[in-house]
Amino acid sequence: MNRIQERTFLGFVTLVAIVLLPFAIVKRSLKDWIIVYLVSCIGNSYADRLLISKGYLKYKVRPFKKKLSIHMPFDYIIYPLFLLYYNQWTLNSKPIGIILKLFAFIIPQVIIETIAEKNTNLITWRKGWAWYHSLGSLAIKFLLCRATIAGIRKLNDRDLSIT
Repeated sequence: MNRIQERTFLGFVTLVAIVLLPFAIVKRSLKDWIIVYLVSCIGNSYADRLLISKGYLKYKVRPFKKKLSIHMPFDYIIYPLFLLYYNQWTLNSKPIGIILKLFAFIIPQVIIETIAEKNTNLITWRKGWAWYHSLGSLAIKFLLCRATIAGIRKLNDRDLSIT
């Protein structure tokens, strides 16, 4: 892919995610989905900054290239969208269901990331980073966010003292 095709692809995927995002947030338990969205944005941008600063990842094609090292569309729109749908799909699941459903989300992401790394300049893996590192880091981030929202729900169900 040339630079124009890469930017067009990135723009298209980001636009689709922006259109789908309100449908994922504006549902019953709006508060929960906003919390999931914010936790995913904060967690993923922090993890992305860490991996970039350590030299494991590099994004050659990204918005605001001179000001930010992270990949804003992925960190603030695409990843949170996947995480919202994952949390909604696993809302009433048992632990085994949560783990099995996890793979339906992260395996396609890792396949797309691997293809993008080999055929485009959208992402570059360095210092031995490979697809299995992406798989593991996505799994950890998805499960941490899922555990966070489960913990918040548990706390929210308790009777809170207002005195």
